[in-house]
Amino acid sequence: MKKVFYLNTCDTCRKILAQFNLKNWELREIKKEPITKEELEEMHEKTQSYEVLFSKKSTQIKLRELDVKSLTEEDFKELLLDHYTFLKRPVFITDDRIFVGNDKNNVAALQEFFRMAK
Repeated sequence: MKKVFYLNTCDTCRKILAQFNLKNWELREIKKEPITKEELEEMHEKTQSYEVLFSKKSTQIKLRELDVKSLTEEDFKELLLDHYTFLKRPVFITDDRIFVGNDKNNVAALQEFFRMAK
């Protein structure tokens, strides 16, 4: 399995995706095709945390007047399933690895993964 969950309107996602040969990857645009409960469970299995998958920059946080510090793992799970902008992106997932988000360390790990996969 090789999947990428991303948002087409996100410049950062497009910039990161453009760095890699994704010919054999399933590309999932999460606004058009939101993540399923099963996919979220799969991501959680690899990260052991819903919070790790949760984007604390989502515009929905302010709109819904959420206090992120008071959210539980179950809250994060429900929010991730409720609205696509809560997913930290992009998410690259393989049979045994997951790369979540666009921070510098994650992108560097992703670049190393693709270098080693050649």
